[in-house]
Amino acid sequence: MSNEAAYADGLLNRALDPATQPPAIREYLRAETERLKRLVGRGRRVVDFGCGTGRHLAALASQVALGVGVDCQPAYTPAAAAAGVAGPVHFIIANATQVPCGPSFDLAICTTNTWGTMPDQLGVLSEMRRLAPNPGQRLLSVYAPRSITHRRQWYARLGHEVTQETDEYLETADGFRSEHFTVERLRGLVGQCEIEPMGEIGYFVLA
Repeated sequence: MSNEAAYADGLLNRALDPATQPPAIREYLRAETERLKRLVGRGRRVVDFGCGTGRHLAALASQVALGVGVDCQPAYTPAAAAAGVAGPVHFIIANATQVPCGPSFDLAICTTNTWGTMPDQLGVLSEMRRLAPNPGQRLLSVYAPRSITHRRQWYARLGHEVTQETDEYLETADGFRSEHFTVERLRGLVGQCEIEPMGEIGYFVLA
């Protein structure tokens, strides 16, 4: 099962159920949302790459001047739109390397290690830079290696037993792959950026 197939099968919905989440994962998700709210402030235009169910834009809806959620999975974006998120928030189905929008955003975000599950990470980062062209306007939220034990437990609860572990990724028996990043690897991939801890198991990267 590829990552795309796993998400199409409803993996994200199960993963966002707090009952499936180990405490460190739950704290990472909480800290991520709170940090986003502080970063975005008010009146900014935000594009969310791999928005999934739209939960972050829903949390930011009262703050943003415009929110656009982008996801390649038809199963998620219509549900996000149908949820009736208040405010100037819209969802589109598109490949994250070819977003049908112009470079008019104050912030491009890719959260909850979504970047670490994407096949063309540099292509996505390039598109984030196109849409939010100024330095410090691109945000990645990713897992650190210290997340491994907690993610193994989490994925097993979701029915995806990890069978392969390397310095860069975990892969399950059915082929779902999720990467993790050291500070050194992040700087090698992203280039000039600011990196700060996110909870106990991740990083917040501003490029």
